[in-house]
Amino acid sequence: MSKTLIAVLCVGSTIGVSIALAQRADTRRSGYQDMSKSVQSMQDDDTANPAMLWVRDGAALWTRRVGAADKACADCHGGVESMADVAARYPAFDAGLGRPVDLEQRINLCRRDHQQAEALAGESRDLLALTAYVARQSRGKPIAPSDDPRLRPSIDAGAALFKQRQGQLNLSCAQCHDDNDSRKLGSATIPQGHPTAYPIYRLEWQGLGSLKRRLRNCLVGMRAEPYAYDSPEYVQLELFLMQRARGMPLESPGVRP
Repeated sequence: MSKTLIAVLCVGSTIGVSIALAQRADTRRSGYQDMSKSVQSMQDDDTANPAMLWVRDGAALWTRRVGAADKACADCHGGVESMADVAARYPAFDAGLGRPVDLEQRINLCRRDHQQAEALAGESRDLLALTAYVARQSRGKPIAPSDDPRLRPSIDAGAALFKQRQGQLNLSCAQCHDDNDSRKLGSATIPQGHPTAYPIYRLEWQGLGSLKRRLRNCLVGMRAEPYAYDSPEYVQLELFLMQRARGMPLESPGVRP
């Protein structure tokens, strides 16, 4: 084979690879990109973002000693800057429990095991405040879920749940957020469903809420029975969604309509 022919083949191969990579360009979109300019401005400005009220409360809770151990989060972790990438890599596998836990569950495990305090109720202001305060430390960082192989069964279970038809409407998450994203449902744009901004302040809720609350809302919208609040299905779905959003920047705490 001549050197000229080899050179032509190499150039052709390189062009082919470049075209293939271009065709596989990342088309993922944060729900932020589908919001109005006024709502985007609300999220972008900490003085206008109502979620920052919970972050402020979280800052106070971080240094408050509680429980029989009379310890604060800061006593173990020091300054909150130690949480710089935590929200970007949760849920994570807990060896003691033998299963994955989300960030809210991790906070409650710390309260139980280290502070000897009662767990905070799901969606309570204090739990959301601590979660928002921790999550804000990862703002702007790429979502980087753990590669722990012990998480694989739960990720696969979450992927199956995402595609599973449920409820009286016989719908799946994927039908909205994969097949019909960017289309309109009434006046609202259907997002791709990436968990980039949780916990979020929703104007509809007039309050802050976790990803779990949003997933429960989706199940109700499908006319399906929501899972019990502490069911593993929510963590499985979150694990899959974080893998699906790998590399996208975290926006926590976000604002949505």
